[in-house]
Amino acid sequence: MDNSKTFEKLKSILSHYELQLSILHDKADNYYLNTPTTENNKKSEFFGAVQIKKSYVAFHLMPIYYYPELLDSLSQELKNRMQGKSCFNFKEIDDKLFEELTELTKSAFEKYKTLNKV
Repeated sequence: MDNSKTFEKLKSILSHYELQLSILHDKADNYYLNTPTTENNKKSEFFGAVQIKKSYVAFHLMPIYYYPELLDSLSQELKNRMQGKSCFNFKEIDDKLFEELTELTKSAFEKYKTLNKV
């Protein structure tokens, strides 16, 4: 199974925030963003990642772990893709769900902005 296209599509959701966040990993199978260190935020925090696993691509979004209310308007279809509290798994591109994930990521980023984490 070739997960690289799914990986690239999911990576594009997170890479939109590269300029405001810090890239920790940018490899063909692992893309990882942290918050920057600021006066308010003395240590960087994990924001999100996309990773190719054995049989799926994982999209991690850490703000939803700390602020589960961000999930309140999530469709059941996307909730069904959740593994744990902050990870979504995909085996193929799903434009509808990726659009919803894009909006969720935007909300998560905005939440971190209001908390001065970015």
